[in-house]
Amino acid sequence: MREYLLTLCITAAVTYLLTGPVRKFAIVAGAMPEIRARDVHREPTPRLGGIAMFFGLCAGLLVADHLTNLSQVFAESNEPRALLSGAALIWLIGVLDDKFEIDALIKLGGQMIAAGVMVMQGLTILWLPIPSVGIVALTQWQGTLLTVALVVITINAVNFVDGLDGLAAGMVCIASAAFFMYAYRLWYSYGIEAAAPATLFAAVLMGMCLGFLPHNMHPARIFMGDSGSMMIGLVLAAAAISITGQVDPDVMGLYGSERSTVYAMVPVYIPLLMPLTIIAIPAADLILAIVRRTWRGQSPFAADRGHLHHRLLEVGHSHSRAVLIMYFWSAVIAFGTLAYTVNSASMWIVLAIAMFSAVGLFLLLLPRFTPRAPRWAQRFVPPRYRRRAVPAVAAEPVPDWTPSLDGATAIGGRHHEAERSPAGARR
Repeated sequence: MREYLLTLCITAAVTYLLTGPVRKFAIVAGAMPEIRARDVHREPTPRLGGIAMFFGLCAGLLVADHLTNLSQVFAESNEPRALLSGAALIWLIGVLDDKFEIDALIKLGGQMIAAGVMVMQGLTILWLPIPSVGIVALTQWQGTLLTVALVVITINAVNFVDGLDGLAAGMVCIASAAFFMYAYRLWYSYGIEAAAPATLFAAVLMGMCLGFLPHNMHPARIFMGDSGSMMIGLVLAAAAISITGQVDPDVMGLYGSERSTVYAMVPVYIPLLMPLTIIAIPAADLILAIVRRTWRGQSPFAADRGHLHHRLLEVGHSHSRAVLIMYFWSAVIAFGTLAYTVNSASMWIVLAIAMFSAVGLFLLLLPRFTPRAPRWAQRFVPPRYRRRAVPAVAAEPVPDWTPSLDGATAIGGRHHEAERSPAGARR
């Protein structure tokens, strides 16, 4: 655990320290697009924050390669190199898009190529745990297509949710924290060495997001841009692919029979479900956006203001509250699934998830039902929860004026000529 924490801290520190110089570079390079109709910020803000995040990723992997235990991940698996290759390619495409606004289809092609590069180096789905069936082996083409599809969906889901200050980085950080706990449990508690790369990817991803968040919280001083959002989406997908398609539960004889070991450790469908729950909200936003745009006859890549975070703002939530609500739902889904993997038979877990979901629904409807504090407690609550006294309407004095026949006005018994322009027309 200490080596993972050290890798996380180094990644976060490098990302945090480089974000300031990257911001100045983005301003000089002109990576500050004009405010668009769908944007919620009011001032042009530099992009290219993904540059700092990429170097944080490189620093984290470099440090991990020189640590005693984590160095075995690089020696026994080619997955870290596959991740770095795919991340470098998608990062380069994102940098070009942040500066020159490249076409959406070109970005989609680049995403597929980056996923293909990782597949060629061994980071691919080999089998899937299917409920009531067990482990299903995939052919090479099936694994390649499924891997590319998962990478592209995750990248675009994270990219679509990057619409408010600190939203994408915070949600991915929450998801990667839950995923890190899940992968670390498989690696450390049950001795599954194949889960070590996914654990490393989740730790590095947390460091990237934590290092960038102080610069990106509302009001943001810099945006991660597509160079950052697409890259963290790819890292998240790589961690999910590594633990879903690379860890073979049937060959891990921990106690008893192999099949019973799997079911005793964690339900067979959890390795398939956990990667999906960590991107549940971004994926739902992606699906709704595609349906909404195609229903209107638009391109699925056409930008609009119909995302979930935009709807929260329209309901009446402030910028910060909308971000915190999205954080809350991400944590409920991700950590609720994580708790279920630990003890799927506990009723307390189900009750806790239901309770937090009820709290989330209340937060969503909060602008509709603004509570008012009693008079004795008004000094202890924010002004928006205080009862406002209705001011008394004072009677307006009637001016002493009488119109005159020649167009002048008599006020207080005196006549004033109406002001006219030289042409005789009123101003």
